[in-house]
Amino acid sequence: MASAAHRYDGRPGTTTPAQEADRRAELEVRGGFGVVGDRYAGKPAHRDAAVTVLDVESLEALAAELGVPPFDPLLARRNVVLRGADVEALRGREFALDCGAGEVRLLGGRAANPCRWMDVVLAPGAHRGMRGRGGVRCRPLSDGVLRLGPAVLRIAPVE
Repeated sequence: MASAAHRYDGRPGTTTPAQEADRRAELEVRGGFGVVGDRYAGKPAHRDAAVTVLDVESLEALAAELGVPPFDPLLARRNVVLRGADVEALRGREFALDCGAGEVRLLGGRAANPCRWMDVVLAPGAHRGMRGRGGVRCRPLSDGVLRLGPAVLRIAPVE
C-alpha cells in the first residue's frame, strides 16, 4: 500500500474513504526516504518511520475476537503486510525482505499505533483491539522493490 494522501484524516467519520487506488502490486523503496509515492516519503519527521509493516495474523485474530469477517489488510493502512512473521520482534532490529528483486533492508523502530479510524473502517472495538499489535514503523536502509507475493524475511543477528 502506498498513498499520496491521508485517507483517515481528522476525526473519524461514519464511512470508509475510497482507497482502492492505494493498493499496489509493487512498492519502490528508497533508503532514508521511504516508499516512493507515499505520503510519508521524504518527510524528516517520518525518516525513522517511513515504512510500516504489519503481520496479517494480527488482523485475523482481531476479526475473530470481534466476531466479524476477515478484514481487508489495506484498511489497516500499513505499507507491507506479512504472513508468518513475528513483526513485533522486528522492533530495534535490522532486517531484510526479498521478493525476488533483491533485498530491501529496513530497521524496525517504534510501534505503528492504530488510530481511532479503525473503529469505523474495520469494526467497533478495532482501535482498542489493535493496540500492541498494529505493526512496526521502519527506517528504510537500502533501495529496492517489494512485490506482492512470497517474500523471504532475513533478520540480522543480535550483536
